Amino acid sequence: MTETAPSTDSALPKIDPRILRSRRMLMDALVRLLAQKPFEEISIQEIADEATLNRATFYLHYPDKGSLLKAMAGARFRDLVDRRGLSFNSCEGGLRAIALGVCDYLAASPGCPGALAKMPLEDSIIAVVEDIFREGSAERPAAPGIDPELVFTTAAWAIFGAARLWLDMRERISAEEMADKIEAIVLPMLMHATQR
Repeated sequence: MTETAPSTDSALPKIDPRILRSRRMLMDALVRLLAQKPFEEISIQEIADEATLNRATFYLHYPDKGSLLKAMAGARFRDLVDRRGLSFNSCEGGLRAIALGVCDYLAASPGCPGALAKMPLEDSIIAVVEDIFREGSAERPAAPGIDPELVFTTAAWAIFGAARLWLDMRERISAEEMADKIEAIVLPMLMHATQR
């Protein structure tokens, strides 16, 4: 399930505020529980109890706790992106900001860095980064013969993978330095894939 906020655009579906509130309560409950114990030791019943909701309500929104974790990670990363005002309307600078956002998000995630390696966060964060690239692609269409979706996915995985490597470094450099390194590697690929 993709977490979407209510929209003022009539073309986009609006989500009932009660649904959004229940999802937020479940996500907040999971965050609190992750501060106490590893993800694999948390049960769906514990999440529901912590959220003061019943188990059936949990299953109305998520098929399993992994789906809740992915939705929570995606929503938290989107919040970070919105707070930082990250957008991708220019390769230069925008890519660095996105890389810095991923580093910041991973560093601030519950249970980092040890428990993070066991959490399936990739799907949610990478999907958000791909969406940022899609939004920015209107400014720079793909070069002939280039599949933009392949480029977006490759760039998003490269950013996430490099940020994950950074998180595990013994002698970790600053997030800003890592964002510069990620930009230096990924930017040429994006530039090559767009029309000049």
